[in-house]
Amino acid sequence: MSAPIVKGWCPGAHRPMLSGDGLVVRVRPFRAELTAEQALALCDLARRFGSGALDLTSRANLQIRGVDAEDHPALLAALDALGLIDADPAVEAHRNILMAPDWAKGDLTHRLHDALLTTLPRLPDLPGKMGFALDIGTEAWLQAASADFRFEIGTTGLILRADGAEGGRPVTEATAMAALVEMAAWFVDTGGLRAGRMARHLQTGSALPADWQVAPPRPASAPVEPGPASIGTILGAPFGALDAAALSKLIRDSGATHLRLMTDRLFLLRGARVTEAEGFVTGPGDPAMRAHACPGAPYCPQASIETRPLAMRLAATARTDHTVPLHVSGCAKGCAHPRAAAITLVGRDGRFDLVKDGAPWDAPHAAGLDPRTITDLEDL
Repeated sequence: MSAPIVKGWCPGAHRPMLSGDGLVVRVRPFRAELTAEQALALCDLARRFGSGALDLTSRANLQIRGVDAEDHPALLAALDALGLIDADPAVEAHRNILMAPDWAKGDLTHRLHDALLTTLPRLPDLPGKMGFALDIGTEAWLQAASADFRFEIGTTGLILRADGAEGGRPVTEATAMAALVEMAAWFVDTGGLRAGRMARHLQTGSALPADWQVAPPRPASAPVEPGPASIGTILGAPFGALDAAALSKLIRDSGATHLRLMTDRLFLLRGARVTEAEGFVTGPGDPAMRAHACPGAPYCPQASIETRPLAMRLAATARTDHTVPLHVSGCAKGCAHPRAAAITLVGRDGRFDLVKDGAPWDAPHAAGLDPRTITDLEDL
């Protein structure tokens, strides 16, 4: 089997990516939130132009799957009419912004988000996978999420931290965007484009200026779990898979006013109290939320084997409630969880290689495992 093809960019609305079931069209809702009307319309578009399947990504975006190429222009026009995409494809491609899940209208997270939107065109042309985190809510929820430039709360207040650095640079709301422009320019000027991501660039020995690392961020908060929240209900989507018809029914039945997207395959229904929802996780400790798995074969042309049936079966055998020890990947790219896990199973030529305490591209501890013989996570 040949090595997986690493695109180096993420699909977008203007620039979809071809997968095994058609085009994947990614929608980046502004501030990671849709009104109920927008969410219902998006579900309708997924059924009209796609396969009826949506993905909730690790960066709190939504992807419409199974779109035919000839339908893409009409889908793009419909998304534009809903106010869900940027007019400029270059801005849309780089609008990878993670929001603190408890942001409120007019607060610092909201204000920095809007300032960042106006700053994006001033940044150098960064690699498509690079992103930004506004982790300045009441707790530090986003430290484990994928982002390269991180606005956080440190010992001195607001800081800008390069991903992979132990400390950050103290800033104010007034100086935050100028500091971001300076850090992005430093990344490019010191050869960061070759590395592709900030943490990888720092690992190669590129040294940040000393005064950019003086303030450590506050400790990470405990993982968020599905269940009641102060402004609604948090629900989980196993493997990030959302059935458009089921989501539409959930929104209508619950009376939710907004759908707020979160990391870790979670979403918040604002203004709703939900205790049961078929196809979704409504409470903590559900085995379905303990594992990562990409769509696998036949949905991805780089995968040679199904992933999610095995991941679901093994997740049920895990004896842990709050961590995600398992990752089942269709290939060595590891799209669903591109980092280390306690147990990673990597598809190769119709079987699986086993990696312990590593990432999908690391050397395996065992190779060529038949999925029918893998029955208990604790035995691996």
